[in-house]
Amino acid sequence: MNTPDTEQKSLSGRVIAVPESRELDVFSSLLERRGAKVLRCPLIAIKDAPDPLPVLQWIEQFNAGIGDDLILLTGEGLRRLISCIDQHQPLLKEAFIERLALVRKITRGPKPGRALRELGLKTDIVAASPTTQGVIETLRLLDLTGRTVGVQLYGGVPNPTLIDYLNSAGAATNIVSPYVYADAIDDEQVRTLLMRMSNGEVHIIAFTSMAQVERLFSVGSPELLTAAFVKVQVAAVGPVVRDALMRHGIQINCMPDDSFFMKPLTSAMMESFGQASS
Repeated sequence: MNTPDTEQKSLSGRVIAVPESRELDVFSSLLERRGAKVLRCPLIAIKDAPDPLPVLQWIEQFNAGIGDDLILLTGEGLRRLISCIDQHQPLLKEAFIERLALVRKITRGPKPGRALRELGLKTDIVAASPTTQGVIETLRLLDLTGRTVGVQLYGGVPNPTLIDYLNSAGAATNIVSPYVYADAIDDEQVRTLLMRMSNGEVHIIAFTSMAQVERLFSVGSPELLTAAFVKVQVAAVGPVVRDALMRHGIQINCMPDDSFFMKPLTSAMMESFGQASS
């Protein structure tokens, strides 16, 4: 929980590992301005879908009227759809934004809403919580029988829980994956990070995406991972990241209360791990 005293604390003396990639400089600067020493270790790179054709086909179908609702799981996904249009078929853009204004837009958390506002639009329904289960909880209040629901996936990761629910609720689905995750550093560098954690050289690791968690656990041996997480405090940007860590048996020490962005995460870290400023 954040308090008015948060800004009176400093992260001076804390070594914080930051696995973020896309906004690495932004997040690192937030922490460094509060006294932290940042260990930059980008685990994941976000890239356009390797084949733009399926994405463009989905956009053409969407523009042609296929879809009553659109579930946006990430802001990155909407931005990548626009980027795909700009790069490959710019004449589709006007019709896409017009259709986007017409369909019922359901967003998982605030980041897709922010991406919509960049286009002069706004969400119609915000999920009860920024998780797949939160989206499903919200969808239970809607009659989806006979409706076609577009689903923008989280990277290229399938979401069978959500898709199965939509099918069971009588909806047809039209799925698009406009971006994928790739390795930003090699496996040996990931193991070096884990070694530094296990040696006590890192005080805190701050995760900002589920993909970062999965990369770390896909590379490290069980023994190295256990040794690494014994020594560090763990911060998560929001419930999706928290749940990913919990699936691997890791309890978090810090998470923002209700605004799941880097600045609130920084404030939560200052409250949890900071020291009173003199």
